[in-house]
Amino acid sequence: VQLQAFGGGLVQAGGSLSLSCAASGSARANYALAWFRQAPGKQREFVAGITWNWGTTVYADSVQGRFTISRDKAARTVDLQMKNLKTDVTAVYYCAARNGNILTKSEEYKDWGQGTEVTVSS
Repeated sequence: VQLQAFGGGLVQAGGSLSLSCAASGSARANYALAWFRQAPGKQREFVAGITWNWGTTVYADSVQGRFTISRDKAARTVDLQMKNLKTDVTAVYYCAARNGNILTKSEEYKDWGQGTEVTVSS
């Protein structure tokens, strides 16, 4: 499946931002899609994931309650709504897909989008 991420930008701390990931190609109903992020000098980390068919979600503890992942099956998009942003979420955000359950390790995902940069200023 091909993925393309949109929506990054510059936002002040405390603000909100939404990312969107458009999926095309041979995505199957049992796919899981996820958002990861990678800050400068750090490893890529899991942010949130959702199953395409059932909409089951998983969140990293650090974003629970502030980020919301959702999918639009008709539009074939997966969105990440982020609110009450803090400077420590500044990173490049990637969407990823895998055939199967939501997993939190990046190496478990086969397909990746190009990344979109999110910068939170103080």
